Amino acid sequence: MYIEAFSLYFLRALLVTSIFQLGLYFFDLYDLSGEMEAGDVFARIIQAFGTGCIVLGIIYYFVPYIIISTRIFWTGYAAICVSIFAWRFLYNQVLVKKLFSKPVVVLGAGKLASEIAQQVEMSRDSGYTISAFVGKTNPSFSLPAYIPVNPDNNELLRECQKYKAEKIVVALDDWRGSTPIAPLLQCKMIGITIENGISFYEGLTGKILVEKVNPSWLIFSSGFRKSNLCSFGKRILDVIASLTGLLISSPASLLSAVIIKLESPGPVFYTQERVGDAGRLFKVVKFRSMRSDAEKDGPVWARQNDTRVTRFGGFIRKVRIDEIPQMWNVLTGEMSFVGPRPERPVFVEQLTKSIPYYALRHTVKPGITGWAQICYPYGASEEDALRKLEYDLYYIKNMSIRMDMWIIFQTIKTVLFQKGSR
Repeated sequence: MYIEAFSLYFLRALLVTSIFQLGLYFFDLYDLSGEMEAGDVFARIIQAFGTGCIVLGIIYYFVPYIIISTRIFWTGYAAICVSIFAWRFLYNQVLVKKLFSKPVVVLGAGKLASEIAQQVEMSRDSGYTISAFVGKTNPSFSLPAYIPVNPDNNELLRECQKYKAEKIVVALDDWRGSTPIAPLLQCKMIGITIENGISFYEGLTGKILVEKVNPSWLIFSSGFRKSNLCSFGKRILDVIASLTGLLISSPASLLSAVIIKLESPGPVFYTQERVGDAGRLFKVVKFRSMRSDAEKDGPVWARQNDTRVTRFGGFIRKVRIDEIPQMWNVLTGEMSFVGPRPERPVFVEQLTKSIPYYALRHTVKPGITGWAQICYPYGASEEDALRKLEYDLYYIKNMSIRMDMWIIFQTIKTVLFQKGSR
């Protein structure tokens, strides 16, 4: 009897906790990278919990035996709102003042050092504070004025001791003949961690700085592992996710097909040749969102407010309904649910010539969603392709089932809030 009562109370508590945590997540209250005003935080907490209450109300209607008493629920609700707001306020102060950040010394004062400094400054939750730069400055790249710069590489150990830094980030733009080996060895031998600037930047941003990476870094860096177990697990996840997605979306797909057919002449589905794994070509399938003669003058990049898009096509692009048929490509094994966005052969040929390592995207199956898709807004230029490649390479380097599941979870949020559509 006691076990049954405990199990019921545990189920009730788990349900309420899970729904409220999801609410906090979908209202960006777990995103600590940017500063948020106190009023905005409080408003989002109320919105998240209000949405949670509505969801709980629906569940309680169908499953009444798990209802929590009104007095306990609202007492707990008020206490949680106040405690979360107070905790987030205190934690925000810790992030703003960087109270527990680890001091680091950056070896280098050029472009890479400047980009690392910018990322550390932008990311309140990076966990690091740059105490000093060591190296000759380059006037073409600005460094934070309040961080001291020591031009003498031989002073590296003294700078670390001065600021009690336990890590040196080597951010030299050119390693050839300019790496201070003796000072670095001296620091290494007394226990100071030495980290490559590209790797440090990768950990801060979740992307690989393609323009600064040399082949040796790619060859000798950890990652880029493809085990049979991971491939098998990824395929199982693909099949389950695509079958579930096709089943859930079938009413919306049927309605969309009817409207597309009625709105403009042409087929319901739109097929286009794309580059897949190992450079193999395949036909991607989507709901048609443009006029049937959209490319009568040849292939062009998609544009913001593209005039070729039909009225209903604009809607299904915004809510990502046009992507649903790609799940058939996943089922047939031509695509994965998660991976780099499949690109057209004409653009692949163009981008491979102008962007270093672009062909490495095709060492894995392309995906409906991916790390680049959730981290970078929809892009339609060579510059955008370069920025998205930085995220694609990070995904390929760190690919795992856990990462795929996280990306799918993030994609649900992105679709619900209609981010990055074009």
